[in-house]
Amino acid sequence: MTHPVTDRATTGSPAHYKLRYPGSWWYLDLDPSTRDASIRRRIEHQAKGVAQLSRERLDGLIRDTRRIAREAYARGALQASGMVRFPGGDTMLSATSVVVRMPVPEGAPDDLAEVLFGAGLQAGGPQSSGYPPRQVDLIELPEVGPVGRIASVEDIDYRGKPVRTALLHTLFPIPDRREYLLVSSSTPNVELKDQFFEVFDAIAGTLRFVAVKNKGTTVPAAPSPQGADENGK
Repeated sequence: MTHPVTDRATTGSPAHYKLRYPGSWWYLDLDPSTRDASIRRRIEHQAKGVAQLSRERLDGLIRDTRRIAREAYARGALQASGMVRFPGGDTMLSATSVVVRMPVPEGAPDDLAEVLFGAGLQAGGPQSSGYPPRQVDLIELPEVGPVGRIASVEDIDYRGKPVRTALLHTLFPIPDRREYLLVSSSTPNVELKDQFFEVFDAIAGTLRFVAVKNKGTTVPAAPSPQGADENGK
């Protein structure tokens, strides 16, 4: 399944993208009219049979996931996905990934290094004290080319309460446009950030742009990896 990058497609230019998630991930409903009930049903279904999990922890996860969906919708996100696991007792593992289109402002430089520098300053707001500095890298992805990568641990404000969060942002230049695609992934399980960052990197590494060739026909800009599970539901 492909997803539109923008509704301003021009013939032969990338107008859609493909992004694959592990089979355990699910798409977050961003529709304001249905998302709250949809997210509650999904998470409660995942938690079914986990007797040791407190109602308070479960309701907190539902609220946090709804907040992420609301904020993603407010940012004009193209899609959002999440996962939740209950490995035992009252322990929860959760993560989300949001895809956002970022046009380069008129008159601003569109060079990846400069955009990455600016995004690194803005990502997550001011750097939280006591945490390692953000790691900003320019890396090369097979079949995609150079992309930006920003990894950090931040205190994300939620209703006046700081929530310690590990974040990984991957910035993709959209070919032949002054626009970028941002894949922004996060988890509150900061003690497992290295393991989650491996998953986030793997997800971002599946992104491929799709070019419009003729009306109603799309042609992949590059072959998609084989053997990966694409959650197009």
